[in-house]
Amino acid sequence: MISEELLESYGALKRSIEKGEVLFKINTQPRFYFQVISGTIKMNNFNEDGKEFIQGIFSKGDSFGEPPLFGNFTYPAYAEAVEESCVLQLDKNSFFKLLKENPESHLNVTQTLAGRLHYKATMAAEISSENAEHRLLRLIDYFKYHIHQFKPDIRYKVELSRQQMADLTGLRVETVIRAIKNLEKKGEVLLESHKIIR
Repeated sequence: MISEELLESYGALKRSIEKGEVLFKINTQPRFYFQVISGTIKMNNFNEDGKEFIQGIFSKGDSFGEPPLFGNFTYPAYAEAVEESCVLQLDKNSFFKLLKENPESHLNVTQTLAGRLHYKATMAAEISSENAEHRLLRLIDYFKYHIHQFKPDIRYKVELSRQQMADLTGLRVETVIRAIKNLEKKGEVLLESHKIIR
């Protein structure tokens, strides 16, 4: 989203993160802008029963955790490395200075946040539906068209695990597995070496 060179020119530091390491916890104050260089980071919550709900999954070039920086409120979720990862970390004051001095980067950040707001609104409407197949198709299509920007006629391989799909839609993993099999029978998706193709 913001070039690594520009971030580093404002003092961003590279930080290596082990799988399972937490970058920030829920209800803590934001102090940094984060952008993924490699690996995968997820933002998540847990309900009273300990079930995980994934708010978002972020990979190379993605930033995460910005709304609390702008709104001056605490983080609403945890940020955790899904695999060994590397992020750029820029302190809050330097981040705002970068945005003020680089309007194009500011616009990129705004557009990204608008896209995430659209995703949240879309998924909130889907989660209220009881149809698991419909929820999963909307999730897959959102990633295909809005995140990875594939054209409709291009085959898209879903990189999310069944567990991640469950955690993103509020479903049980068993329900996801069953629904994917039904979607395959209906011709909505293909399964190739256990990978979902849409």
